[in-house]
Amino acid sequence: MNDKKAAQIVDKLAEVYPNARPALHFKNNFQLLIAVMLSAQCTDERVNKVTAELFKEYDAPEKFLTLSAEELGKKIYSCGLYRSKAEHIISTCRDLVEKYGGKVPETLEDLRTLAGVGRKTANVVYSVGCGGDAIAVDTHVFRVSNRIGLARADDVYQTEMQLMKRIEKNRWSASHHYLIYHGRNVCKAQRPQCKTCVLADLCEYKNKNLKV
Repeated sequence: MNDKKAAQIVDKLAEVYPNARPALHFKNNFQLLIAVMLSAQCTDERVNKVTAELFKEYDAPEKFLTLSAEELGKKIYSCGLYRSKAEHIISTCRDLVEKYGGKVPETLEDLRTLAGVGRKTANVVYSVGCGGDAIAVDTHVFRVSNRIGLARADDVYQTEMQLMKRIEKNRWSASHHYLIYHGRNVCKAQRPQCKTCVLADLCEYKNKNLKV
């Protein structure tokens, strides 16, 4: 797919989802960081329910460090993968306190050094919380971008690299949200709604693999 066609796709998605934004609830970058970490393989709705209670008492990295991984795990149990998430969150909070004075760093390079923080999480915090340019590839972004032809990659890293080359830098962050919304509403994993999709005439999946 060439850059012109990629721009057309982003333009169409922007028209359909002009108010696309994160579904997670947060008041600051620390809450955003924790919420994104909890969102792995979990719905944003569930995360919001958990953090609504969690952040009432634990609203700073220092407070999370008063908990053991087991204690935190009990509080985030319903988000799934609670043991590993609890360990990662505590590791991240320890780094925030020991290396960054309890503050969430605002550069992509520093965010990616935090123990327990993966590339996707760092990209989300950087783009949403810090206003930077980044594309975070979650399951929706990976599926949709490779299905429609914006990327042709076998893993999330290569997908991110290809999207960064194909999409204008100042549209990276917005495109991330467009693709998520489109994946949730139209380009679903099991039954993509190709007949009503605004990208039907541009989509490689529809044009090559589906008879409608």
